[in-house]
Amino acid sequence: MTRTPITYGSYLRIPELLSIQRPVSDGPEHDELLFIVIHQVYELWFKQQIHEGRRLREALAANDLPAAGGTLRRMLVILKTMVGQVDVLETMTPVQFLSFRSFLESASGFQSWQFRAFEFLLGKKNPRVIAIQAEGSPERAALEREFREPTVWDAFLRMLAANGVAVPPELLARDVTQPIAADAALQAELVRVYRKLPHVRATCERLIDLDEGLQEWRYRHVKMVERTIGFKQGTGGSSGAEYLRGTLFAPMYPDLWAIRTAL
Repeated sequence: MTRTPITYGSYLRIPELLSIQRPVSDGPEHDELLFIVIHQVYELWFKQQIHEGRRLREALAANDLPAAGGTLRRMLVILKTMVGQVDVLETMTPVQFLSFRSFLESASGFQSWQFRAFEFLLGKKNPRVIAIQAEGSPERAALEREFREPTVWDAFLRMLAANGVAVPPELLARDVTQPIAADAALQAELVRVYRKLPHVRATCERLIDLDEGLQEWRYRHVKMVERTIGFKQGTGGSSGAEYLRGTLFAPMYPDLWAIRTAL
Protein backbone atom coordinates (compact mmCIF):
# COMPACT_ATOMS: atom_id res chain seq x y z
CA MET A 1 0.00 0.00 0.00
CA THR A 2 1.33 3.42 -0.95
CA ARG A 3 1.60 5.77 1.99
CA THR A 4 0.38 9.34 1.54
CA PRO A 5 3.42 11.58 1.95
CA ILE A 6 3.44 13.90 4.91
CA THR A 7 3.15 17.54 3.94
CA TYR A 8 3.40 20.75 5.95
CA GLY A 9 -0.39 21.00 6.02
CA SER A 10 -1.04 17.40 6.98
CA TYR A 11 1.66 17.26 9.66
CA LEU A 12 0.38 20.42 11.37
CA ARG A 13 -3.29 19.62 10.65
CA ILE A 14 -3.70 23.06 9.08
CA PRO A 15 -7.23 22.51 7.70
CA GLU A 16 -8.48 21.42 11.12
CA LEU A 17 -6.57 24.22 12.84
CA LEU A 18 -8.07 26.92 10.63
CA SER A 19 -11.57 25.53 11.04
CA ILE A 20 -11.83 26.06 14.82
CA GLN A 21 -11.96 29.87 14.91
CA ARG A 22 -15.72 30.29 15.00
CA PRO A 23 -17.05 33.74 15.93
CA VAL A 24 -20.52 33.78 17.50
CA SER A 25 -21.39 37.47 17.14
CA ASP A 26 -23.74 38.82 14.51
CA GLY A 27 -21.92 39.70 11.33
CA PRO A 28 -19.59 38.53 12.87
CA GLU A 29 -17.90 41.53 14.47
CA HIS A 30 -14.48 42.13 12.91
CA ASP A 31 -12.46 42.01 16.16
CA GLU A 32 -13.89 38.76 17.50
CA LEU A 33 -11.56 36.70 15.30
CA LEU A 34 -8.53 38.36 16.89
CA PHE A 35 -9.92 37.66 20.37
CA ILE A 36 -10.41 33.98 19.54
CA VAL A 37 -7.02 33.53 17.89
CA ILE A 38 -5.13 35.16 20.78
CA HIS A 39 -6.83 33.01 23.40
CA GLN A 40 -6.43 29.81 21.41
CA VAL A 41 -2.72 30.60 21.09
CA TYR A 42 -2.56 31.17 24.84
CA GLU A 43 -4.04 27.72 25.39
CA LEU A 44 -1.39 26.23 23.10
CA TRP A 45 1.33 27.99 25.09
CA PHE A 46 -0.19 26.72 28.34
CA LYS A 47 -0.04 23.20 26.89
CA GLN A 48 3.63 23.68 26.01
CA GLN A 49 4.43 25.20 29.40
CA ILE A 50 2.88 22.20 31.16
CA HIS A 51 4.94 19.93 28.90
CA GLU A 52 8.13 21.82 29.73
CA GLY A 53 7.24 22.13 33.41
CA ARG A 54 6.95 18.37 33.74
CA ARG A 55 10.37 17.96 32.15
CA LEU A 56 11.73 20.58 34.56
CA ARG A 57 10.28 18.68 37.52
CA GLU A 58 11.90 15.45 36.33
CA ALA A 59 15.29 17.10 35.70
CA LEU A 60 15.36 18.75 39.13
CA ALA A 61 14.35 15.54 40.89
CA ALA A 62 17.17 13.74 39.05
CA ASN A 63 19.66 16.53 39.91
CA ASP A 64 20.21 17.09 36.18
CA LEU A 65 21.01 20.79 36.39
CA PRO A 66 22.01 21.27 32.72
CA ALA A 67 18.65 19.87 31.58
CA ALA A 68 16.81 21.91 34.20
CA GLY A 69 18.62 25.08 33.14
CA GLY A 70 17.86 24.56 29.45
CA THR A 71 14.19 23.87 30.19
CA LEU A 72 13.90 26.93 32.39
CA ARG A 73 15.42 29.10 29.66
CA ARG A 74 12.81 27.85 27.20
CA MET A 75 9.96 28.43 29.63
CA LEU A 76 11.17 31.97 30.24
CA VAL A 77 11.28 32.76 26.52
CA ILE A 78 7.75 31.38 26.14
CA LEU A 79 6.62 33.57 29.04
CA LYS A 80 8.02 36.64 27.29
CA THR A 81 6.07 35.66 24.18
CA MET A 82 2.91 35.28 26.28
CA VAL A 83 3.43 38.74 27.75
CA GLY A 84 4.05 40.14 24.26
CA GLN A 85 0.69 38.84 23.07
CA VAL A 86 -0.99 41.27 25.45
CA ASP A 87 0.30 44.04 23.17
CA VAL A 88 -1.74 42.55 20.35
CA LEU A 89 -4.90 42.34 22.47
CA GLU A 90 -4.44 45.96 23.49
CA THR A 91 -4.87 47.07 19.89
CA MET A 92 -8.56 46.35 20.51
CA THR A 93 -10.40 49.35 21.94
CA PRO A 94 -13.10 49.03 24.62
CA VAL A 95 -15.77 49.82 22.03
CA GLN A 96 -14.47 47.10 19.71
CA PHE A 97 -14.50 44.52 22.52
CA LEU A 98 -17.96 45.54 23.71
CA SER A 99 -19.27 44.97 20.17
CA PHE A 100 -19.15 41.21 20.81
CA ARG A 101 -18.61 40.80 24.57
CA SER A 102 -22.26 40.01 25.30
CA PHE A 103 -22.06 37.01 22.95
CA LEU A 104 -19.47 35.38 25.25
CA GLU A 105 -22.23 34.82 27.85
CA SER A 106 -20.51 33.06 30.80
CA ALA A 107 -17.27 32.18 28.95
CA SER A 108 -14.21 33.55 30.76
CA GLY A 109 -10.46 33.06 30.91
CA PHE A 110 -11.09 32.35 34.60
CA GLN A 111 -12.25 28.91 33.38
CA SER A 112 -8.94 27.97 31.72
CA TRP A 113 -8.12 24.61 33.31
CA GLN A 114 -4.71 24.46 31.60
CA PHE A 115 -3.54 27.66 33.26
CA ARG A 116 -4.63 26.25 36.63
CA ALA A 117 -2.80 22.99 35.88
CA PHE A 118 0.33 25.02 35.07
CA GLU A 119 0.01 26.86 38.39
CA PHE A 120 -0.45 23.57 40.25
CA LEU A 121 2.61 22.09 38.57
CA LEU A 122 4.79 25.05 39.55
CA GLY A 123 3.54 25.00 43.15
CA LYS A 124 0.61 27.41 43.41
CA LYS A 125 -2.21 25.12 44.53
CA ASN A 126 -5.70 26.30 45.35
CA PRO A 127 -8.34 23.53 45.58
CA ARG A 128 -11.17 26.03 45.11
CA VAL A 129 -10.37 26.52 41.43
CA ILE A 130 -10.99 22.82 40.73
CA ALA A 131 -14.70 23.33 41.40
CA ILE A 132 -14.90 25.75 38.46
CA GLN A 133 -14.76 22.74 36.15
CA ALA A 134 -17.89 20.61 35.76
CA GLU A 135 -18.01 17.57 38.02
CA GLY A 136 -17.10 14.43 36.07
CA SER A 137 -15.51 16.40 33.21
CA PRO A 138 -12.09 15.47 31.76
CA GLU A 139 -10.84 18.95 32.66
CA ARG A 140 -11.74 18.50 36.32
CA ALA A 141 -10.16 15.04 36.40
CA ALA A 142 -6.93 16.45 34.90
CA LEU A 143 -6.81 19.21 37.53
CA GLU A 144 -7.47 16.75 40.35
CA ARG A 145 -4.58 14.57 39.15
CA GLU A 146 -2.20 17.52 38.94
CA PHE A 147 -3.30 18.72 42.37
CA ARG A 148 -2.08 15.46 43.91
CA GLU A 149 1.27 15.47 42.08
CA PRO A 150 4.55 16.85 43.50
CA THR A 151 5.39 20.33 42.27
CA VAL A 152 8.46 21.85 40.67
CA TRP A 153 9.24 23.24 44.13
CA ASP A 154 9.24 19.75 45.65
CA ALA A 155 11.64 18.58 42.94
CA PHE A 156 13.80 21.65 43.62
CA LEU A 157 14.02 20.73 47.31
CA ARG A 158 15.18 17.23 46.39
CA MET A 159 17.80 18.71 44.08
CA LEU A 160 19.06 20.86 46.95
CA ALA A 161 19.31 17.81 49.21
CA ALA A 162 21.22 15.91 46.52
CA ASN A 163 23.78 18.73 46.50
CA GLY A 164 24.42 18.52 50.23
CA VAL A 165 22.02 21.25 51.31
CA ALA A 166 20.45 20.55 54.72
CA VAL A 167 16.82 20.80 53.64
CA PRO A 168 14.56 20.36 56.70
CA PRO A 169 13.17 16.78 56.58
CA GLU A 170 9.62 18.00 57.07
CA LEU A 171 9.88 19.94 53.81
CA LEU A 172 11.04 16.88 51.89
CA ALA A 173 8.05 14.99 53.30
CA ARG A 174 5.54 17.84 53.04
CA ASP A 175 1.97 17.46 51.81
CA VAL A 176 2.33 18.44 48.14
CA THR A 177 -1.30 19.61 47.96
CA GLN A 178 -0.56 22.44 50.40
CA PRO A 179 0.62 25.93 49.43
CA ILE A 180 4.35 26.63 49.59
CA ALA A 181 5.11 28.29 52.92
CA ALA A 182 8.21 30.27 53.81
CA ASP A 183 10.67 28.42 56.06
CA ALA A 184 13.39 30.19 58.06
CA ALA A 185 15.63 27.11 58.29
CA LEU A 186 15.55 26.61 54.54
CA GLN A 187 16.29 30.29 53.98
CA ALA A 188 19.45 30.00 56.09
CA GLU A 189 20.58 27.12 53.90
CA LEU A 190 19.75 29.03 50.72
CA VAL A 191 21.96 31.90 51.87
CA ARG A 192 24.79 29.37 52.11
CA VAL A 193 23.93 28.05 48.65
CA TYR A 194 24.23 31.53 47.17
CA ARG A 195 27.60 32.07 48.80
CA LYS A 196 29.17 28.62 48.36
CA LEU A 197 27.42 26.70 45.56
CA PRO A 198 27.34 28.79 42.37
CA HIS A 199 26.09 25.93 40.16
CA VAL A 200 23.02 25.53 42.39
CA ARG A 201 22.65 29.29 42.78
CA ALA A 202 22.20 29.59 39.01
CA THR A 203 19.17 27.28 39.16
CA CYS A 204 17.75 29.32 42.05
CA GLU A 205 18.04 32.48 39.97
CA ARG A 206 16.28 30.91 37.01
CA LEU A 207 13.40 29.93 39.30
CA ILE A 208 13.24 33.54 40.48
CA ASP A 209 13.11 34.59 36.81
CA LEU A 210 10.21 32.19 36.26
CA ASP A 211 8.35 33.47 39.32
CA GLU A 212 8.92 37.08 38.28
CA GLY A 213 7.87 36.33 34.70
CA LEU A 214 4.54 34.93 35.86
CA GLN A 215 3.97 37.97 38.02
CA GLU A 216 4.72 40.18 35.02
CA TRP A 217 2.22 38.24 32.89
CA ARG A 218 -0.44 38.65 35.57
CA TYR A 219 0.25 42.39 35.81
CA ARG A 220 -0.01 42.91 32.05
CA HIS A 221 -3.20 40.85 32.02
CA VAL A 222 -4.73 42.98 34.78
CA LYS A 223 -3.87 46.25 33.03
CA MET A 224 -5.21 44.94 29.72
CA VAL A 225 -8.52 44.04 31.40
CA GLU A 226 -8.69 47.44 33.13
CA ARG A 227 -8.14 49.40 29.92
CA THR A 228 -10.66 47.24 28.04
CA ILE A 229 -13.60 46.88 30.47
CA GLY A 230 -12.60 49.03 33.45
CA PHE A 231 -14.02 47.52 36.63
CA LYS A 232 -17.04 45.80 35.10
CA GLN A 233 -17.85 42.29 36.33
CA GLY A 234 -16.06 39.52 34.42
CA THR A 235 -18.07 37.43 31.95
CA GLY A 236 -17.53 34.31 34.07
CA GLY A 237 -19.06 35.95 37.14
CA SER A 238 -15.77 37.01 38.72
CA SER A 239 -15.19 40.60 39.81
CA GLY A 240 -13.06 41.15 36.71
CA ALA A 241 -10.07 43.42 37.18
CA GLU A 242 -10.67 43.58 40.93
CA TYR A 243 -10.24 39.80 41.21
CA LEU A 244 -7.16 39.85 39.00
CA ARG A 245 -5.60 42.62 41.11
CA GLY A 246 -5.78 40.29 44.10
CA THR A 247 -3.51 37.80 42.33
CA LEU A 248 -0.67 40.30 41.88
CA PHE A 249 2.63 40.37 43.75
CA ALA A 250 2.13 36.97 45.39
CA PRO A 251 5.36 35.04 44.69
CA MET A 252 5.25 31.27 44.33
CA TYR A 253 8.65 30.74 45.91
CA PRO A 254 8.76 33.02 48.99
CA ASP A 255 12.02 31.60 50.37
CA LEU A 256 13.96 32.53 47.24
CA TRP A 257 12.70 36.11 47.56
CA ALA A 258 13.16 36.39 51.32
CA ILE A 259 16.90 35.65 51.28
CA ARG A 260 17.68 38.79 49.24
CA THR A 261 17.78 40.84 52.42
CA ALA A 262 20.27 38.48 54.08
CA LEU A 263 22.76 38.26 51.20
